[in-house]
Amino acid sequence: MWALQFHTPHTLRSLSYSVCTPRTSSKPPICSLTLNHSNPTKPETNYNHLIQSLCKQGSLKQALEVLSHEPNPTQQTYELLILSCSRQSSLSDGLDVHRHLVDAGFDQDPFLATKLINMYSELDAIDNARKVFDETRKRTIYVWNALFRALTLAGHGQEVLDLYRRMNQIGIPSDRFTYTYVLKACVASESLISLLHTGKEIHAHILRHGYDSLVHITTTLVDMYARFGCVSYASYVFNEMPVRNVVSWSAMIACYVKNGRAFEALELFREMILETQDSIPNSVTMVSVLQACAALAALEQGKLIHGYILRRGLDSILPVISALVTMYARCGKLELGQQVFDQMEKRDVVSWNSLISSYGIHGCGKRAIKIFEEMIYHGVSPSHVSFVSVLGACSHAGLVEEGKMVFESMVKQHRIYPSVEHYACMVDILGRANQLDAAAKIIEEMRIEPGPEVWGSLLGSCRIHCNVELAERASRRLFELEPMNAGNYVLLADIYAEASMWDEVKRVKKLLEARGLQKIPGRSWIEVKRHVYTFASVDETNPHIEQLHALLVKLSTEMKEQGYVPQTKAVLYDLDVEEKERIVLGHSEKLAVAFGLINTSKGETIRITKNLRLCEDCHSVTKFISKFTDREILVRDVNRFHHFKDGICSCGDYW
Repeated sequence: MWALQFHTPHTLRSLSYSVCTPRTSSKPPICSLTLNHSNPTKPETNYNHLIQSLCKQGSLKQALEVLSHEPNPTQQTYELLILSCSRQSSLSDGLDVHRHLVDAGFDQDPFLATKLINMYSELDAIDNARKVFDETRKRTIYVWNALFRALTLAGHGQEVLDLYRRMNQIGIPSDRFTYTYVLKACVASESLISLLHTGKEIHAHILRHGYDSLVHITTTLVDMYARFGCVSYASYVFNEMPVRNVVSWSAMIACYVKNGRAFEALELFREMILETQDSIPNSVTMVSVLQACAALAALEQGKLIHGYILRRGLDSILPVISALVTMYARCGKLELGQQVFDQMEKRDVVSWNSLISSYGIHGCGKRAIKIFEEMIYHGVSPSHVSFVSVLGACSHAGLVEEGKMVFESMVKQHRIYPSVEHYACMVDILGRANQLDAAAKIIEEMRIEPGPEVWGSLLGSCRIHCNVELAERASRRLFELEPMNAGNYVLLADIYAEASMWDEVKRVKKLLEARGLQKIPGRSWIEVKRHVYTFASVDETNPHIEQLHALLVKLSTEMKEQGYVPQTKAVLYDLDVEEKERIVLGHSEKLAVAFGLINTSKGETIRITKNLRLCEDCHSVTKFISKFTDREILVRDVNRFHHFKDGICSCGDYW
């Protein structure tokens, strides 16, 4: 242990200290010094080494005390003091060191300016970081980079890009770190659409200056394009990379997952395993891969990944285990998700949130609320995400009063002010329960600006209950906020179609065409014998289509004899009844169910994932099929799980 003894510390007239090895050691002390300032014949003592030693052992307060008696602190002394302030999260001490540094004439030292900017960034004092930059006359590229990094971490992406242009104008060349920070700045701003063009310009700079061979820069490019949803650009950059490491592989896998391309994510992971020796998947990789399995309800794939995680010893890492809980729940094995959770030695709020949302999407709202209460009982403070999860669970289960109580507890008990996401959940809870006036009132009384999430929840509820007036009000706001979101136009057209307002349907479809938008095609996925198969609605190119269509026609005929009536209101065309029935019979979820019936063993559960909300006809048909074929069929749509068995759905026809 390091030992330090002060005598008359306030005056330091008599100071003795020793920086020694532990007492158990037989080695002599590293340093031993006795000072006596009352003796004028002794030379002035340099305290820089002592201050630096105190900083290294975490004794910041003592180091600052000694600093006040050192007439000539060195650059290294100030560097270690600044780092100590960061490590101990002490802004007040950091300000003291900064003042002392200025008084000592180091205020124009670009090296220390860089350290100060980094310190203020870590202490969430971004204004102080700006001030250091503004007052530094000799700005090296390291000073610029330090401020770029600080502003990007603080979410001031546009400011970084403005400064970057200024830096280019005065002729300071960028280095490899500059490009990393400015690329990250492109996505650290709310104006994502306008900054995509800027990101492409920076990409061009990188190519012109020959930095495209550096793996950390190209990986950041992949991540930037991924966040803008430009999967093809990200894939191109990844494929052109001369060298790839685990971070670049993980970034591309995450890109596919976050942009709804889970199938490609799993394919790329297999390629990573088979083709690379150096890039061994890490915990970040595995979280994305588990998310891909969850997105596709690929249970067998997920089990294989779980085994790989156990073999690699990654089962003690909290984000991985939380992702496992979610994966099993989203693959329809809620009990396995609960089992993984129960075996966790340590749980954080993310783990609890995973379990809460898992029960929520299965429609087990009361169980989700109970787990939420257990989390609080165990001393884990709920996060914003916790409330989104439990409110979502209330929505799926139709627990209106319980949802109101949870919402009110946010501020009263937990001092968490509702965000747009929480208001969207409350609008969804009330709207699904056909309390549309109450939902509209919540929007009117919001203290923050309702975003597209809130208006989208209201429009979705209007779709369920065919409320044209409110739907038109919500869609007007959505067309302003999200003019390029095709889903909003389609929802409004659905509502008009159900109300047989065909002229309005045509008008909305013309709006779609004028903006160059297309309805998102329905897609469904099914895993059979560890292979994932995908189906698109009315997919005439599928090699199995004739066999699947023949089976569906046969089942449809039998179901009609038992009282099944096709529900064709999802068809946005004014066609005859038979043509509408043909269209809904070709929906992707029905094709996947038929494929499952043909290619799985009798009694085996069929698991399907769909990218859109389950339409009323698919829901009705799947209930009939589960009864006629004596099969359990699990379908996860964009909102929740539907567990079909014996002609009954777990949602109770509430979805």
